Amino acid sequence: MIPRAFAIAVVAVALGAAPAWAQLPVLGGNPQPPQPYGQNDAGGFRNVLPPGENGLDNITQFGQFEATGQRPPHFDDQLKLYTDLMYASPALRHDQIGDYFKDATFGVRGDDVESIIHPRTGVTIVRDKGYGVPHVYGDTRADVMFGTGYAAAQDRLFLMDVLRHTGRAQLSSFIGGAAANREMDHTQWELAPYNEADLQEQIDRAQEVYGQRGAQLQDDLAQYVAGINQYIDEAQLDPTKKPAEYSLLNIPLQPWKGTDVIATASLIGGIFGKGGGRELDSAQTLEAFTHRFGRRAGRRAWSDFREKNDPETPTTILKKKFPYETRSPFSKRGLALPDRGSVTDAPVAPPVPGNAKTQTQGAKVGALGFDPRAILAHQHQSNALLISARKSATGHPIAVMGPQVGYFVPQILMEEDLHGPGIDARGAAFPGVNLYVELGHGRDYAWSATTANSDNIDTFAEQLCQDDFHYLWKGQCLPMEKLERTNSWVPNALDSTPPGSETLTAYRTVHGIVFARGTVKGKKVAFVSARSTYFHEADSALGFSALNDPGQVHDAASFQRAAGQINFAFNWFYTDANDISYYQSGWYPKRARGTSTDFPIWGTGQYDWQQFNTDLHQEALLPFAAHPHVTNQSYIVSWNNKQAPRWAAADDNFHYGPIFRSQLLSDKIRSNLKGGRKLKLERLVQIMEESATQDLRAVKLLPVVMRAIGKPRDPKLRAGLKLLNDWRRRGSHRRDLDRDGHYDDDAAVTLMDAWWPLIRKATFEPRMGRALYAQMMKMLPPDMPLSAKFHEPPYYEIDWWGLVSKDLRDIFGRRPPPGHFHRKYCGRGSKRSCRIALRLSLRQALGVTKEQLYGGDATCKSSGRVEASCFDETRSTSASGVGIPNFPYINRPTFQQTIELTRRLAR
Repeated sequence: MIPRAFAIAVVAVALGAAPAWAQLPVLGGNPQPPQPYGQNDAGGFRNVLPPGENGLDNITQFGQFEATGQRPPHFDDQLKLYTDLMYASPALRHDQIGDYFKDATFGVRGDDVESIIHPRTGVTIVRDKGYGVPHVYGDTRADVMFGTGYAAAQDRLFLMDVLRHTGRAQLSSFIGGAAANREMDHTQWELAPYNEADLQEQIDRAQEVYGQRGAQLQDDLAQYVAGINQYIDEAQLDPTKKPAEYSLLNIPLQPWKGTDVIATASLIGGIFGKGGGRELDSAQTLEAFTHRFGRRAGRRAWSDFREKNDPETPTTILKKKFPYETRSPFSKRGLALPDRGSVTDAPVAPPVPGNAKTQTQGAKVGALGFDPRAILAHQHQSNALLISARKSATGHPIAVMGPQVGYFVPQILMEEDLHGPGIDARGAAFPGVNLYVELGHGRDYAWSATTANSDNIDTFAEQLCQDDFHYLWKGQCLPMEKLERTNSWVPNALDSTPPGSETLTAYRTVHGIVFARGTVKGKKVAFVSARSTYFHEADSALGFSALNDPGQVHDAASFQRAAGQINFAFNWFYTDANDISYYQSGWYPKRARGTSTDFPIWGTGQYDWQQFNTDLHQEALLPFAAHPHVTNQSYIVSWNNKQAPRWAAADDNFHYGPIFRSQLLSDKIRSNLKGGRKLKLERLVQIMEESATQDLRAVKLLPVVMRAIGKPRDPKLRAGLKLLNDWRRRGSHRRDLDRDGHYDDDAAVTLMDAWWPLIRKATFEPRMGRALYAQMMKMLPPDMPLSAKFHEPPYYEIDWWGLVSKDLRDIFGRRPPPGHFHRKYCGRGSKRSCRIALRLSLRQALGVTKEQLYGGDATCKSSGRVEASCFDETRSTSASGVGIPNFPYINRPTFQQTIELTRRLAR
């Protein structure tokens, strides 16, 4: 990770330096916390956030790590809690929950105080001995905001710097010109290109748009930034407070601005809080279907694969319907389907030279081994399990819930405990935008989120006029706005990329950012991405501020109103001692009447979003009551599955079908509630943990494939099927409970990994043809354990499992399944031909070696562990000079809470 010679030199300097004292208490005034432990806290809150709260390694601590492997205090002390839960299987006792989730009560016990500091008068930050969490107290609201910014800088300053530069598409200028950094700059400039005036406008207009609430946000932001800068000023003078990465990379400390927070918000919200935007890809997929099957049959086949409202798909809301985007995708009004073969991408810069095969790992990811593209990889793995009071053994609701944002060193989330006027909350938030707790608990309630994936991005086709950089809108030929970002880099001690520079160029219209060009009915067009939250990257702060305020949130209804103020697309979950509740947030624009939501629409003006305001970047939105929501359903489950019946999948979503990983949770919950039984918290935790190591394909698809393949005579095939079936009966887990370094069912896991892509291909490619199959593979990319860009364990969200299941059940079932396809694919509908194809695919899979499956992973190969358990391992993305070991695969949230409340508190 770090060049050895350089590391040795730094170690020598570091070990000769004065001892670090940044973590020692700096006392002033009362040496006890301002508030007693548990004040205004109903109790029953636990959480875990690996690897640890502290993300600071100063130059001395870095040297100690390089010399002895010793990590700074609280750097990885939550990792064992997180990873060891797997080994509590098959039974977890209630008294063991505290072994895997730490106490998350407000405040610090008197005998657990590690340090107390006062960054300024009115601000107190207490750290606990157990895990080093910052407990921030302010005499005024401004004091709380200041302390929050200061604590964030203490724990995440360098990572915050990485995020603000990534949000501005300036990462290569910041830490080096490695391919991954440049590619991330390209991606961010395509998603959210802002000049400085754009970022400042989003701050300046807060009061104009939101009145007094907006003015409060402006004040909160100013104080938060002041707290960050106070710490930066101190770190300039005190090497024990300065992250070592600045010295390792020869990067100067620079003050923060409010616009840095907006840039960071654009990165976080633009990745985790969006859905849709692939109308052009969907149109090209439709063209491939019609080219293969003809116009009428092709449209029907495209609709089958689109799975916009598959009646078999699991939904979070079980019964109530929330109709959304139900009009025909082929509505002619405003439709701008591209001419076949005319579409070309419009990248912001030429592709980065080289690829993973021609570059060394160091050249690819650069400084510290940090691959920023990993931020893009972990968007949709959050989950939530809530049980209503009437189904809980305690007579009160219970919940296990949290977001999955990937694994980073230090973690891309941080924990904070905030108290002051209008703020009483503890939980996690993204550093750099952590003015408020974003996921956590209040006095007597808790909340969490999963990514919703719902449709807040559309594609408009701008008809060109004059040249390639002018377009027609409302009868005028307007110039596109040119947005440029120039990055330059030089080699540093950890990134040897030669000096260079590049200019990123995006073009903006009234609707959004140009991402492709082509023709529609012979007319030259630019295809533009229009996101409802563009120019409103920090508006969600309104909702987070409310969630932190005990005066605003006190029951399920007030929770829903608070969540409704969050403009990004998320599923929000709530529990208190009496109720569980769910609300889907997001700004979903009201489209022009009669227009398709699946394909590009003309951007000439008459088909704009309703009440489209180019000055304030606003439009008419779906009203509050029309969003999916429910309170006190028997249980609530989300693993990024569909929200409610008739709530259409976004245009980029072709995978809301009959098999979805949320069934791993809901099936177990329903089974545990049969016969009037009720659930305990320890069992709910176990349901989450058991599901986190299961192979969805084996659990839900394998029985369907077994029926289709029948009972072959070939003894090799029969042995392979028995191997898989025995594994399925044991739970289909990918885990190593005896910790011998190999999966307990290694042979079965290996066979499943080899067979699945061959099943998919055998089922669909012969009938679809190679060209259509290849296009659908672009539209619905498989859930591959290893992507071409970075290590990616299997998360079982996006793939063709549901499509295969529906087709095979249609062919081999007694009656067609609900939502069956208009044609049969496997064996062209012949049972015999399909069975032969599946048996041939199994025979082929039995010949696939581990080297072929897992040998491309350099880490596994170098360690002599070319097998699934190594291939699946979680490898944290490092933005630090101090690393942590890889740990076993487990498909669960990064930050997770367990909630068991028994009382409400008076306000």
